This record gives sequence, C-alpha cells and structure tokens, in this order.
Amino acid sequence: MAHDRHAKDDPDVHNVCVNRRARHDYAIDETFEAGLVLVGTEVKSLRAATVQLKDAHGVVDHGEVFLVGCHISPYDKGHTFNHDPERTRKLLLNQREIKRISIRVLERGYTLIPLRIYFRKHLAKVEIALARGKAQHDRRDAIKKRDVARELQRER
Repeated sequence: MAHDRHAKDDPDVHNVCVNRRARHDYAIDETFEAGLVLVGTEVKSLRAATVQLKDAHGVVDHGEVFLVGCHISPYDKGHTFNHDPERTRKLLLNQREIKRISIRVLERGYTLIPLRIYFRKHLAKVEIALARGKAQHDRRDAIKKRDVARELQRER
C-alpha cells in the first residue's frame, strides 16, 4: 500500500516538482505512489519541469481519485493541440488504496495532497499523502525543534 522509497535510493527516479509547503502546512500520515493520466503536451511540459503543486489537492469521486489544481504550463511548441493547464487529472491507484483513501478522507477529516511529481523510468508518477492540517502553534513548534536539532548538529 504505502511506499517508503525515496528518490535518493532509486537511480531510475527523476524529480520534476516538489511541494515543499506540504510538509510545513500538514502533518503527513501516509503516502502513496500513483500514476498520472496525461496528454502528450503535458508530458513534454513535465519533462521541462514547468509544474506547480502549490494549490493542488486530491479528490475522491465515484471510486476514482483525481488531482485538482495542479498547474502544468502549456507546452511552448504545442500550438493548437496544447492542454488546459489547470485541468483535473486522473490518478491511477489500485482499488484497495482508493478504498483506504476514500474512507480516511470522508470519515476522519484527512486531506489528500501531492508531495512531488517525478518520473520513474519513463512513467510520470505523483506521490500523494493523507495529511491533517497543522495549527499555527504546531508549525512554530516544528520550526523550534528543527532549529534546536540544527544547533546540536553544529556543535558536533
């Protein structure tokens, strides 16, 4: 179900876009790797790394998961066959994962957020996470802990 691979561990992984705000604004509970259904010009734009995940989130609808709000800029040489930059994109997950995600999102108040988009070999993938929003004081606590850990590291 949830995967624990990281880009550093796998030479076949090429990161395209990382959502750095996600780990700051949310407490990540569980991550999943999903395939992305894309059109041709979107793939070319992804390879050029013209993507923004800032306002993106996942939605479960009729047993399918979709990525909403992900901005993939139009391909500059795509002219009339270019894609809509803000279109909703289907995510490919197995049924067990979709069921698990939909239960958590509906019953427990979790949000489905993308952490990064990357290519594994030649396939576009998105790492999505079940997460809860952090309160402002939780964010401040996380910053303090990080600063303390950084100071301890410097002393060594």
